[in-house]
Amino acid sequence: MSWVRIWVHMVFSTKHRKPFLATKDIRKRMFLHIAENAKKKDIWLDCVGGYSDHAHCLISLGRNQSISQVGQLIKGESSFWFNKQKLIKVHFQWQDDYWAVSVSESHVDAVRKYIRNQEDHHKKQTFSEEIDTFMNKYGWTIIKG
Repeated sequence: MSWVRIWVHMVFSTKHRKPFLATKDIRKRMFLHIAENAKKKDIWLDCVGGYSDHAHCLISLGRNQSISQVGQLIKGESSFWFNKQKLIKVHFQWQDDYWAVSVSESHVDAVRKYIRNQEDHHKKQTFSEEIDTFMNKYGWTIIKG
């Protein structure tokens, strides 16, 4: 029997970073649904959180799962569910892109805390500023075209 523990911090935004998840109630419903759906799809979603225009997920990949597969299952189904619920008056979409970074076992608790603290975190820093912080931290550059 194989034993795998690969932690991934995945972040994805709403289409054009529109604040579709504008209220705490809407965010709570979306993130609860993402967690329930992940469980049904055998995705080990440790925690999920975010703010008005994005979501963070801490995932432990299974031995037959890829980051892109898990991202598609979470994002595709949750946007379908959200639109079916008619929680907002416009059509909801997640942006196609996402970013994901591995997390060492020793940093899992810190990432959990970070994800659970998104409401307070974004009182001090916008999502764009958060992205810039991550890009600098991990040495990423935007590739256009």
